[in-house]
Amino acid sequence: MTAPLRLGTRGSALALAQSQLTADALTAATGRPVELVRIVTSGDRSNAPVAQLGVGVFVSALRDALLAGEIDFAVHSYKDLPTAAPAGLCIAAVPPREDPRDVLIAKGDRKLAELPPGSTIGTGAVRRIAQLHALGLELQVTPIRGNVDSRIARVHGPEADLDAVVLARAGVARLGRTAEITETLDPMLMLPAPAQGALAVECRADSDLVELLAALDHAPSRAAVVAERAMLATLEAGCSAPVAAHAELAEGEDGDEIYLRGAVISPDGTRAIRLSRTGTPADAAEIGKALAADLLENGADTLMGSTE
Repeated sequence: MTAPLRLGTRGSALALAQSQLTADALTAATGRPVELVRIVTSGDRSNAPVAQLGVGVFVSALRDALLAGEIDFAVHSYKDLPTAAPAGLCIAAVPPREDPRDVLIAKGDRKLAELPPGSTIGTGAVRRIAQLHALGLELQVTPIRGNVDSRIARVHGPEADLDAVVLARAGVARLGRTAEITETLDPMLMLPAPAQGALAVECRADSDLVELLAALDHAPSRAAVVAERAMLATLEAGCSAPVAAHAELAEGEDGDEIYLRGAVISPDGTRAIRLSRTGTPADAAEIGKALAADLLENGADTLMGSTE
């Protein structure tokens, strides 16, 4: 019998669900058995707001375990990964992406526009907070954190204290709770985070698993994520304001095209720069870099930390 491959994962319900989906897909594609190995990250041990924890707080422990040979590969929510690639590791696969949009879960099955002025709405992402403010709906936006189940409990649980929460649809779907969604938010209203809904399957760059894990790769999902993340990476040098991006692949006259939309919003939602670029999937990274340059040229760097 071949020894099971060790898949490192965080211990949250969502991380376990995502990792099990990946494990099952790899076994189905290659016949190799996979066992999950739970790794506790510093983000899991902290109750601080996500914005204060810093980029990569849910990732570093998994990567340390990979480099130490304690696990064979890891599955991350791609949007949690720092944009700088670590030495010695590689993203061997980006499986088919879930719907990247955000969703509303609200009392009384209300849609966002139906929430009365003064309603309390919770979310942990500065990107969502900024875009909620930008809508001018007079909502009381409350920063929250916690897993998907605990956030939904803030609306529907016995000790509910919020009128609504905004979450990533992908996480709600992977936990089988889509029946509780009251509205899937149009990206024109709430542009997603770069790489939202996508998973990253990571292993050591010198591992013989690189080729095996490639069986899980979905080229359209990878191209979209590469474009979005290239935009984010280029902006990070001079812009820490809320950043959003969404790439779609569509059939053009000369083959598939990427349509990438990007936005930088001031934290209070009063100012935003929204632009787009198109190109071929092969040029995904260059499209993202070019859109970031366009955003910076139009003043995106002036939104950094803006509260006026």
